[in-house]
Parts: sequence; C-alpha cells; structure tokens
Amino acid sequence: ANRFCTAFNNQTGFLCNDRATCIPASQVCDSISNCRHGEDEQQELCGDLPHSLPGYLIFHCSNPSSWVYADQRCNGMNDCGDCSDEVGSLAACPPCRPQWWSCKPVFYEYCSCVPRRLCRDGIQHCLGWSDEYLC
Repeated sequence: ANRFCTAFNNQTGFLCNDRATCIPASQVCDSISNCRHGEDEQQELCGDLPHSLPGYLIFHCSNPSSWVYADQRCNGMNDCGDCSDEVGSLAACPPCRPQWWSCKPVFYEYCSCVPRRLCRDGIQHCLGWSDEYLC
C-alpha cells in the first residue's frame, strides 16, 4: 500500500492505517508510536534501516553510507554532516527560508543559512560577522 503523504510544512510524510493521519518521515521508526495502531514502528518497516523503509522516506547523503529522513532535507540543518542535504544538486533546496539569514556559517550545524533569531545576539555565526552587523 502506498503510504506517501504530505505532512505539515509540505514535508514528506507517512500515512497511517486510518488513512487520515500523516506523520513526518522522521517520526517513522523513532521508537515512539505516532500512528494509532503503531504501524510506523513495525518490524517489517524498521527492521533493517534504511533498507526496510520505502524510498520516499529517505534521502541519501553524498557519503554513500549516510542517510537522513526525507523531511530533514532542506531544513537548514547539517543533518548529513557534509551539508549534502542542504546544498548541491542532490538536495536541490531553495534559497534560505524567510526566517533565515544567508551567509557562510562558522558552526558545523548550519550550511548556508542561519536562523534569524541568532542575528545580533553577540555571537558570531557567519564568517564575515554579517549576522551581527547586517542581519
């Protein structure tokens, strides 16, 4: 059965048995039952990650041994560890979202944008300090 659906914020999701509940991909096989009957945690789905998951739920990082859930692609965070889930042709992400500032981040957790809430907080988050002086 096709369980692809679109969760909140246009995220890739997993459709529960009730055919109404759509949970974000990253909530599948997270040891928490998000579907009423626990189908998001069943052995046949979660037994051999990521191979047991349907392809639409995963994103393969540029490092062949790394993967993240599809809803972690283009979320602004460096989930792959090499930013391949945020920048480059594989990820195909749009530019920074409205609540983000475009720059070369200095911290490993961000790739090409930082959350605007970090602007003018007295801590350098961008290489050229643009988060403190321009943002």
